[in-house]
Amino acid sequence: MDDLRDLYQEVILDHGKRPRNFSKLEGPRVAAAEGYNPLCGDQITLYLDVEGDVIRDAAFQGSGCAISTASASMMTAAVKGKTRGEAQRLFASFHGLVTGEGEPDEVLLGKLAVFAGVSEFPMRVKCASLPWHTLNAALEGKSDGPVSTE
Repeated sequence: MDDLRDLYQEVILDHGKRPRNFSKLEGPRVAAAEGYNPLCGDQITLYLDVEGDVIRDAAFQGSGCAISTASASMMTAAVKGKTRGEAQRLFASFHGLVTGEGEPDEVLLGKLAVFAGVSEFPMRVKCASLPWHTLNAALEGKSDGPVSTE
């Protein structure tokens, strides 16, 4: 079990240090939303290129702790090619995983299961979930200020 925990920590640290999809998307189909965690200062701007009902591309910019950055990195990779409904189901499963509430679908989560240990650290749940709440805001077209974890 310790080996698995070490592997999970390595994956999170790798995405935290070398985030994937760390860029800005532009274009007529791009929706953006901002997120902010006032407890630790995590800030994210999420960009989604949505065509019809499908997320064609996803990227983010911002700064934050390793967990927040890794979550945004892995989330943007996970939602590419998904429909809005699939992305929202993925959010619900991820949220259940990191809060320890509900029954997360580990098949649906795939590599995102590395965040399972976050539920043991309540202060880190908001770090991991900030990008996901920002995803929901972008999908809903909310741009009336940053999404907050508070």
